[in-house]
Amino acid sequence: MRLTIATGCVVFQLLLAGQASSQALEPRSFNNIPVGETFLLVGLGRSDGDLSPSPSSPLQDAELTMDVGLVGVSHTFALAGSSSKVDFVAGRTCYEGSAIFMGEFAEGRRCEYTDPNLKLTWNFYGAPAMGLEEFGGWQQGLVVGASVAAQLPWGSYSSEQLINAGANRWKVTPALGVTWRTGRWQWELKGQVSVFEENDDFFNGNTIEQDPLYQVSGHLIRLLGKGRWVSLDANYFAGGRTEANGERQDDRQENSRLGITFSMPFTRHQSLKLYASRGVLTRIGNEFDTFGVGWVYRL
Repeated sequence: MRLTIATGCVVFQLLLAGQASSQALEPRSFNNIPVGETFLLVGLGRSDGDLSPSPSSPLQDAELTMDVGLVGVSHTFALAGSSSKVDFVAGRTCYEGSAIFMGEFAEGRRCEYTDPNLKLTWNFYGAPAMGLEEFGGWQQGLVVGASVAAQLPWGSYSSEQLINAGANRWKVTPALGVTWRTGRWQWELKGQVSVFEENDDFFNGNTIEQDPLYQVSGHLIRLLGKGRWVSLDANYFAGGRTEANGERQDDRQENSRLGITFSMPFTRHQSLKLYASRGVLTRIGNEFDTFGVGWVYRL
């Protein structure tokens, strides 16, 4: 029984704990930016849709709605003569879900803290470190960069609950990206892999292990002038098959999303970003519609 319940909970748990980071569509991640600047971020988002558990899962007709609030800080600096930045983001989510679990209807509502994320980005080619005044007269061309993100296991978690906002494990995601601008057009391509720590305190004393999750994402960006831009976004991610107490599960992911992002400044120090995305291919995971808004303030 323990293994059956663990199998049924894996998709729910991994979706909640990794929704924001593993499936995010983030255009202009590797843009050159002025160094010596600090930014504050506040964001609100909603995801709503159906879950697609593994064929052997006792979960059926699973639906989930998640409302997430995020706060973060970002600081830019020079690293080996090139622009770099470090980001820290934490959040709280309120989720509501229902499903047929082992033949019985189950539902739940809860608000919890998500696992915070720490990320270092280094644009090591084509992005010289410059202050704000010097940066104003510079024209970006080809930029190549790398990043590494860590999801810290500090969010809300209890092994007595079927689902949690926190994952009770570390996740590390290195990435490599390239972006190129010509005139008012810009494209960006990024590849990444997420590596997961074992969770040995899963529901009912089970142990969950997960294979690496591979992702590639692309963005076609149109620069509209006066700091405004719009981006068409897409990704594809595969892998992430799990083991419950050493038994391999039929839950390998093979999913993709499409989205759109719009950003505009409205003062010298503030900008607003709107985004929306939809799952277009789902083997195991979710078919969510996601939309949100982010406010950025430059100190």
